[in-house]
Amino acid sequence: MYNFFNKTFLLIILTAFYLPINAEENKKNSIHQYNFYVGNFDFSDHKQKAILLGFQHQNETLERKLILGNASPITGGFITENSAAYLYTGVEWNYDMGGKITFTPSFTPGLYSAGDGKDLGHILEFKTEIQASYAISEDSRFGMSYNHISNASLGDKNPGANSYMVNYFKNF
Repeated sequence: MYNFFNKTFLLIILTAFYLPINAEENKKNSIHQYNFYVGNFDFSDHKQKAILLGFQHQNETLERKLILGNASPITGGFITENSAAYLYTGVEWNYDMGGKITFTPSFTPGLYSAGDGKDLGHILEFKTEIQASYAISEDSRFGMSYNHISNASLGDKNPGANSYMVNYFKNF
């Protein structure tokens, strides 16, 4: 499982960041997208669930148009009411679903600290997320997202955590 995971991550990075850029795609007025989100960390574990608050950044000048959608790097983090924290960086794919709706899956490895919250079994954790958002203006969107964080059995235990969030996106 570990080798498969490493090979998949390497393939994602190589695909997303080493393909040529279409110059017309990067002629945008706003190049930075910020995602402010609030949600429920590990909602499926009633003893460990907690409110979370997070922030994410995407630099649209690094976006790549691929067959599977527009891929771009993201960096962010969140903290829970129990002082658990997760800092991550990875890649997301943005699929325009027509009209004002965008579907965005992402994959982000990161560093996790349990604080007074749930012990996920390892400092290195992997977050997979799906997100749907609706454009309310040219520079703003609202959305909902769901993610799963797991250490891919790197630690002695791997309980994982499932979370959902409400997102507000703003381009600057």
